[in-house]
Amino acid sequence: MGDLSEHFSRSEFSCKGTDCDCKGTFDTVDSEMLRILEEIRSHFDRPITINSACRCKSHNARVGGSDNSQHLYGRAADIVVAGVDPALVAELADQMDCGGVGEYDSFTHIDTRSHQIARW
Repeated sequence: MGDLSEHFSRSEFSCKGTDCDCKGTFDTVDSEMLRILEEIRSHFDRPITINSACRCKSHNARVGGSDNSQHLYGRAADIVVAGVDPALVAELADQMDCGGVGEYDSFTHIDTRSHQIARW
């Protein structure tokens, strides 16, 4: 049981940088992101691990994130759905109201950008 939604807690979204500007205190997540994550979890009926969500500027730079990364605004999450291929997660996210969807070998990036649609 989460403290932000049924299945997610604020701590899962916090910046995971060590020795960075925010010292792990950046954990503000977009409410639309929570809605989408709950919908994905419900669809697959599997737990979701959040590899990366909120990133402060210094941590984002350290991991090679873009200067305009949605992670900087609490509007992005790199996720793994237990036992589900990232391509299937990306396919579902593409059908949902996600601004950005990125398919990687071991995880799926989703974000709630509002200024454009991005797929990779």
